[in-house]
Amino acid sequence: MPRSCSLVWPAVLTLLAGALLISLGVWQLRRLSWKESLIAQIEARAHRPPEPLPAAGEWPKLRPEDYEYRHVTAEGTFDHAKEALVFRAGKEPGYHLLTPMQLASGGYVIINRGFVPADRKDQSTRLAGEIMGETVVTGLMRAPETRNLFTPSDRPETGEYFTSDPVLIAAHFGLMPAAPFLIDADASEIPGGVPRGGTSVLALPNNHLSYALTWFSLAAALFGIFAAFAWQSRR
Repeated sequence: MPRSCSLVWPAVLTLLAGALLISLGVWQLRRLSWKESLIAQIEARAHRPPEPLPAAGEWPKLRPEDYEYRHVTAEGTFDHAKEALVFRAGKEPGYHLLTPMQLASGGYVIINRGFVPADRKDQSTRLAGEIMGETVVTGLMRAPETRNLFTPSDRPETGEYFTSDPVLIAAHFGLMPAAPFLIDADASEIPGGVPRGGTSVLALPNNHLSYALTWFSLAAALFGIFAAFAWQSRR
């Protein structure tokens, strides 16, 4: 069989594999553009002066992409008897303290008041941080967290959760009408030092450029290997 014929199938397979690798690189560049736009949008929303919380009548029409990280104010009264603790792992394991607020304008919204260390989990250890009576909270509107196959089951009977899901928490406590979003409270001085607000993470990971370069590099290496193979075959 002529040597040129013996290179046909390796050439076809190389082209197909190379095209796949290049398409993956292009897809990552598109993801890069989308992520940069998202980060810019988050930065713009989060650092604007706070605006009034949307009225309860607007809640059913809100989409997460329309309100995520919007900086808002809410006025109402906390119901500390119906708090929920959402576990957070990390260098300092602990919980996010989610407390319902009955709004002065009507309805309820779940407020993520901030981080509570594991050794302050018991409510009796942080009574000084419970705000009584009418108060105003500023923070960022956040969409409910989603679950996956590895998320443990919640334990509503003990007030322990593994996702920040305001709909589930509101249903457990019979709060109606309840906002389908949370508010992550801004950092502020709290008596007793806990909870510690300002838990929203604004620095989203953005590795799409490195991923794209990896795919393009693999495509270039593949073509280089085939070129070396073809040159060696013709010698």
